[in-house]
Amino acid sequence: MRDKNDFSKGSVINNIMSMAIPMISAQIVNVLYNIVDRLYISQMPGDSFSALTGVGICLPVISIVMAFANLYGMGGAPLCSIERGRGNYDEAEKIMGNSFIMLISTGIILTILGLIFKKPMLYLFGASDITYKYASQYITIYLIGNIFVMLSLGMNHFINSQGFGRVGMITVILGAIANIILDPIFIFLFDMGIRGAAIATIISQFLSATWVLKFLTGENAIFRLNKESFILKWNRVKNILELGTSGFVMQFTNSLVQIILNTTLQQFGGDLYVGIMTVISSIREFVMMPISGLTRGSQPVMGFNYGAGEYSRVKKSIKFITLCSLTINTLMWLVIQSFPGFFISIFNNDPEVIKAGIPMIRIFYSGFFIMSLQHSGQAIFVALGKSKFAIFFSILRKVILVIPLALILPRILSFGYIGVFLSEPLSEFIGGVACFTTMILTIGKELKEEKVKG
Repeated sequence: MRDKNDFSKGSVINNIMSMAIPMISAQIVNVLYNIVDRLYISQMPGDSFSALTGVGICLPVISIVMAFANLYGMGGAPLCSIERGRGNYDEAEKIMGNSFIMLISTGIILTILGLIFKKPMLYLFGASDITYKYASQYITIYLIGNIFVMLSLGMNHFINSQGFGRVGMITVILGAIANIILDPIFIFLFDMGIRGAAIATIISQFLSATWVLKFLTGENAIFRLNKESFILKWNRVKNILELGTSGFVMQFTNSLVQIILNTTLQQFGGDLYVGIMTVISSIREFVMMPISGLTRGSQPVMGFNYGAGEYSRVKKSIKFITLCSLTINTLMWLVIQSFPGFFISIFNNDPEVIKAGIPMIRIFYSGFFIMSLQHSGQAIFVALGKSKFAIFFSILRKVILVIPLALILPRILSFGYIGVFLSEPLSEFIGGVACFTTMILTIGKELKEEKVKG
């Protein structure tokens, strides 16, 4: 069993694609599930655009939940791959067990705090008196089932890190298909509206979490969850938190950015432009799908070979995902710039929304092709355990660049709501070039030195 999925053998590209293809497939289904979820909401009787905007107000909360899932999942899984490459199987298993305990405890705390501070939190995140009721209905149910979200997202990283990409894919597909089926039943048949959408989501995540835990406690897993691995050890927890902080910061700053963007748009453009940003964020989930699956698929392969001292294979992995990332992002950029109205009409056919949204989507995605440098550089830092670099560049683009730009451009430079959308491409160019250049100078030098030593 320990010899399964040995990434130091065979073609590097084949190893990456064997992991990436199931992940991309899972991402496709997952994104379709998110899009269908919001499509159903946009078809609700009454003020459906306000309901969709209400869900957009909840996105920062959802991002915070995902941030903590990434903190322990993306923190522990690469370490698990590295230790497996080194042959330290017992430590790899304990890393997974420690991450599991931290996911459960944090999920409970987030549920309690979220329900206590729900109302001021949603208004702080950009809700108006019109959209608050929809946001409140959705997030209350979501928070109650939050622990299932944490477990399905966080622990699925450990299935993928062991090389079981297809099993990890089933985790996502199971939840996605369940949600697609349950959404219309709860929203329309049971006439529960936006509450029905939230209930469908939580039931779906419960099914995914059950699948994950069944596999990780079963005989087919290389490393299994057991009581002995649940005992927390400070050095192990510290290592998980240090490496996971990158993924945490990426998601947490996503939440922070969404809050700033929503509140600034509420001030300068009102509910219309908050809703347009919700649509653009939904589109972003779709266009990010291939690159996310590819980079996540490459991380177990890079981490294993790095831990095993196969540095030439690490370099091949870096070259492959960089070229693929740049190609995919450029194609997505061309499609969005060519057909912006089509993407908006998926969520809303209101002529006013489409007319206002087309120039905004073109501005927002004007620098998307260069964002491939940020994604590939960030993925490489995480895969090789370079937590400090990964954390810094997560903070650089979102906190140091996007947030100040989103606050300065509308006010000081008088761009109004247009400045909010313009902050994204400016940060993508600066952050992407800085991240990738640093990765080449640091990782490239290290791998070259190790080759000379060898």
